[in-house]
This record gives sequence, structure tokens and C-alpha cells, in this order.
Amino acid sequence: MSGILQTNLTSLPLLHRGKVRDIYEVDENHLLVIQTDRISAFDVILDDPIPNKGEVLTAMSNFWFKKFGHLMQNHMTDTDPISLVSAEERSQVEGRAIVVKKFKPLAIEAIVRGYIIGSGWKDYQKTGMVCGHILPAGLKEGQKLPEVLFTPSTKAPAGQHDENIPFVEAEKIVGSDIAAKVRDLSIQLYSEASKYAATKGIIIADTKFEFGLDAANNIYLIDEILTPDSSRFWPATSYQVGMSPPSFDKQFVRDWLETQAWNKKAPAPRLPVEVAQQTGEKYAEALRLLTTV
Repeated sequence: MSGILQTNLTSLPLLHRGKVRDIYEVDENHLLVIQTDRISAFDVILDDPIPNKGEVLTAMSNFWFKKFGHLMQNHMTDTDPISLVSAEERSQVEGRAIVVKKFKPLAIEAIVRGYIIGSGWKDYQKTGMVCGHILPAGLKEGQKLPEVLFTPSTKAPAGQHDENIPFVEAEKIVGSDIAAKVRDLSIQLYSEASKYAATKGIIIADTKFEFGLDAANNIYLIDEILTPDSSRFWPATSYQVGMSPPSFDKQFVRDWLETQAWNKKAPAPRLPVEVAQQTGEKYAEALRLLTTV
């Protein structure tokens, strides 16, 4: 499949390659963040790109950052990424990059759950709890939770799994004041986004936010927000309690991988062309539904 698995700019110094993003330094206060077409599953980066995925993620994050700019400050700038690279490198940047302010990332991931699914469902089956939250007995997979839950996790090194933690552990990592602000902001963002998405026929089952601090310890929303990579998007028409609904995110890839004889360590099985293509179509459909007026 065609797509950009890796960028190779010479106009700017490379700082980091993540699971999806390639990050370059603009100056001491700004970064160029490029969304590639890489996809990861079970914390392993696959060798096959998802067509146009980076462009979809960039457009969707930009949409949400602008829509919720009144709720909290974020890392966005108005600098055109194209202006920072040579003419030969524009194809690696156009439509899939943003220039952002550089902040110190918090050492936790802010996960918000409105429905019980995924690792939360597994934890609930074992303990009746999710990240320290005691839940009513008898909940079914995919059921809407009685209230929105903030369930932070650690940030694991590359190749390792993030670990769900109780809120008190998050307080120990980032401090009680910062943890409380992150919790409240995350729940507010998720709640507002969920209300909006519902008008577009999409259920946001859960999502992940990342935050950073400036030198004065002010909190900023960073990274990506409310994309198919960081969220579970379910079509409302297909939703049923008691099952994991079909989704607009990379669950399609995960489901295919689960049918393979694979130990969930690199290298992952090669994706069939049709799986990559259909995944790309799901991402694009989510963008179309959410951003069409």
C-alpha cells in the first residue's frame, strides 16, 4: 500500500520518531510534528502503512483543537509547516504536519471512559473495578457507564505496555493539583466532544488526552486529540450492549491481528492490502462524519 512510513527531512533536525509521529526541532520553543501513515497495535509498529492516515489524523486533531480552543489552551501555532522545509521535502509535510509550541509532557496519559470496553472491561471482569473506581455489578461489555470515569495510565517506554493506575498514583507522579486539573479538563473535553459527536451519529466510547506544562506550570493540551488513534469511535446505528461494536478506529486492525498466530511482539504480521485499505476508509469516514457541516 502507498503511504509515508517514515519522513527524512534535512531542513530541520530530527528529535524523535514515535509510533506514528516524526518530530523535528524548529527552534528551542517550537516543534514540527508530522503524522506518518504508520499504525501500531498492541504497542508494536506495523510494517505496512494505512493510506492517508496521517492526513486524516492531522485534519481531525486540528478540527478539535480549534473547536475546543475556548475550553483550554493548546500547543497549536499559526506557522505554516511548508514554510520550514525545502521544496523537495514538501510532499512529506503537506497536509500531515503542524508546528507546535514545545512544552514539558506530563508523565501520565489522561484516559476518559464513557463506556466499559477494552482494558477497562477486562479489569472489571476480574475485580469489579476500573483504576480504583468501584462499579456496579452486572455491567455488560460495551455498556454506558453510570458516570464518566477518569482512568489515568503510566507512559511506558517504547515496546512496553502502559499501565492503568488509580488516581492516587497519578497524584504521586504529577502532584495532586496538576492531577486534579487534568482530570477535570479531560472529563470536560470528553463530555463536550461526546455531545457533539452524538449529533453526527458517532459514540465516543473512550479517549486519551496528553497534557504538557510551560515554565510557569500552566497546563496545555498537546499531542493529538479525539482521533481514531486515540479514541474509540462507534457508529451509533451499530451499537448494542453486550458486544464490542464495529468501530471507526484501528480496532479493525487489532481484530485481524487477533486471528493470526502472533505473540504480540515485533515483527507483526504483514497486513493484507484489503485490511489496510478498509482501515484507511474507516478513518476517512470518521473524519467526514465529524467535520462535515
